[in-house]
Amino acid sequence: MDRIWTPWRMEFIEGKRYRGEDGPCVFCELKEKTPDSQNLVLYRGEKNYVVMNRFPYTNGHLLIIPYSHLTHLRDFEPSGYQEILELMAQSMEILKGALKAEGFNCGLNVGRVSGCGILDHFHWHVVPRWSGDTNFLPILSDVRQMPEYLAETYKRLQTGFQQLGGKR
Repeated sequence: MDRIWTPWRMEFIEGKRYRGEDGPCVFCELKEKTPDSQNLVLYRGEKNYVVMNRFPYTNGHLLIIPYSHLTHLRDFEPSGYQEILELMAQSMEILKGALKAEGFNCGLNVGRVSGCGILDHFHWHVVPRWSGDTNFLPILSDVRQMPEYLAETYKRLQTGFQQLGGKR
């Protein structure tokens, strides 16, 4: 049997991804970090920011995250909803252009049983899809194959997000 070693996943498995050593939310910490390229932040809007998922389901998997630390969807302001929907639509267009995505899964996970890894900071997923992008690997060995390093995908998406403007 072949093995695919993914040591970077240990920080996720051990829970280091959820909170820093001092206990703050990983998304609240991330919004303050620079440079954006090192932290995979592609865009900063008024109420939300767009970042590449470090543990993606597929190549180009994006997260749209509110700056405000919100636990429930009901706590979100209407203007924040509007910006999230705009960022979702713009993200899909950028992913179509840069990565030739053919479809998308968009949504959120609420609660641990839904697969939510970061429980206390509401966020949306934009997951690009392609014909034939699933194979036997996830089913037989719980492994996802990524065709490109995150830094390379970041470079491919960065131009599209720079054209949106936004805060810096």
